[in-house]
Amino acid sequence: MNRREALSATAALMGSAIVGSQAFLFGCSGSETKLENFSDEILILLDEIGETILPATTSSPGAKTSRIGDFMKVIVTDCYGPEEQKTFFDGVSNIQQTAHKKYNTSFTKLTDAQKNEMLLVLDNESKKNNSGGDEQVHFFTMVNQLTVWGFFSSEPGATQALRYVPIPGRYEGCVPYKEGEGAWIY
Repeated sequence: MNRREALSATAALMGSAIVGSQAFLFGCSGSETKLENFSDEILILLDEIGETILPATTSSPGAKTSRIGDFMKVIVTDCYGPEEQKTFFDGVSNIQQTAHKKYNTSFTKLTDAQKNEMLLVLDNESKKNNSGGDEQVHFFTMVNQLTVWGFFSSEPGATQALRYVPIPGRYEGCVPYKEGEGAWIY
């Protein structure tokens, strides 16, 4: 996924439902059945997956810079229900198993091309799953949403990938756009 696709995904994300959004609307329920399986190994894996989705470019950092794994840990642990958490952790486990079966190594040790290949397969699966009207959200949809949301709401994402203005000035309704400029965030 390139930066332009990521920005499009952000726009789509903000216009659609976010997995776990019920917790934001109604408050966390404090269920005792919540899973907390975020080892250091899983956080590193999530950083690598995030970096594959939103890689660093010459003009902006990648998702790993924003410590996307830590962001996912907070949202999945605090906002996802038990079924969503199970889907999430089953998906993480599936990525590792697939990497071991196909390449005989862990996902974090794959080449960029191999990582992209694996995630493209998951992306296609998630699109088929989500278009079928299935109530169960695909794991990769969760990861994609969390990566885009976490990166663009992080300090590196907001200040280096977007044009951040901490104190906006006067309103200018017509500002010329220059090819290649990032979006504004206030």
